[in-house]
Amino acid sequence: MSRLRFGYFVAPFHAPGRNPTSAMERDLEFAVHLDRLGYDEIWYGEHHSAGSEIIASPEIMIAAASQRAHRIKFGTGVTSLSYHNPLWAADRMMQLDHLTRGRAIFGIGPGSLPTDSAMIGLDPTDTRELLSENLDIVVKLLRGETVSAKTRTHELIDAKLQLAPFTPGGIEIALAAVASPTGPRLAGTYGLGLLSIGATLSADGFDALSHHWNVMEERAAAHGTTVDRSQWRLVGPFHIAETEEKARKQVEYGIEQWFDYFQHVAAFPQMAVSGSRLTEMIDYVTEAGIGVIGTPEQARAQVQRLWDQSGGFGCMLQMGHDWANPEDSRRSAELFADEVMPHFQEQAQATLDAAEHARLVREGYAKKQLEAVDHMTRKYQAEVEAKGGAPQ
Repeated sequence: MSRLRFGYFVAPFHAPGRNPTSAMERDLEFAVHLDRLGYDEIWYGEHHSAGSEIIASPEIMIAAASQRAHRIKFGTGVTSLSYHNPLWAADRMMQLDHLTRGRAIFGIGPGSLPTDSAMIGLDPTDTRELLSENLDIVVKLLRGETVSAKTRTHELIDAKLQLAPFTPGGIEIALAAVASPTGPRLAGTYGLGLLSIGATLSADGFDALSHHWNVMEERAAAHGTTVDRSQWRLVGPFHIAETEEKARKQVEYGIEQWFDYFQHVAAFPQMAVSGSRLTEMIDYVTEAGIGVIGTPEQARAQVQRLWDQSGGFGCMLQMGHDWANPEDSRRSAELFADEVMPHFQEQAQATLDAAEHARLVREGYAKKQLEAVDHMTRKYQAEVEAKGGAPQ
């Protein structure tokens, strides 16, 4: 297994009615926490309605977080490209590429909340159609091309970015996917990355992971592009603690609000979840296989299952969800970094092998240590006796 990257996908989810200023501050502090723990990436979403996913501009969050966390990479998770003038969207990302010194990843999607697009006169079909048009423009602009184009919402006349990219080879782009083939189809067409937000969900019984990658490869072959599994990111929910009982108790803090959001607030049936009572909700997460509420060992098994099911990918992103309080959520991230990540990054086995080798030879070496002590004791006694004294 090649080195797997890890990160967080922070849409975010915060229960409505709580202080939004404090919530965003915690999101920024969490980026610093992840950076110190050695996580590779953190992604911020774009939403404008429904009261829980309160980041309107992932670019603003990235600009702020990148000045606090100096190593981790940042993705827009995702920029709802259908809502924007593609010229300005590309230009903002080019600025972020410089501000972050090459740590910005351009995550792109059509927009997930119908209550967002409705406010600008678009329905979910419109946003998916616009995504294709706007993506073609963005790809050309980021390559340094001059673009003249007209979509149903914008017109560009000899448009060109005034900055060249900070990142050699340009800014990495990833397309979002949940259930529909829109994201994988476009990613394969242009040879871009894929962000499978519904990585652990099944819809109508089909395997979303294999479906996504099959579409990617088919489109890449048809358009003469190449797709790379290292640029495939999977998103899924985890909360871990020292024991499963402890983890289950901790998520009682906020899992009901999370379920209520996807069951009754967000018109986003691709992320449907089942359960009406607290215990049913917790059981559903684990029994349906969509996530882990348990131990580091169970988290390792989930990551391995996704690896085996998909055929391999580049980065595992934990879904931010506020199931537990901030302190327990930070501890979960620590446990994951300490006890899950090393097993997929070629770090755990070396120390396990060293410990096992030392265990196997311990008896022989312990005997040699005692013999060495005895030897030096007798040598000292001989030196003292040779001088006519008596050892003390």
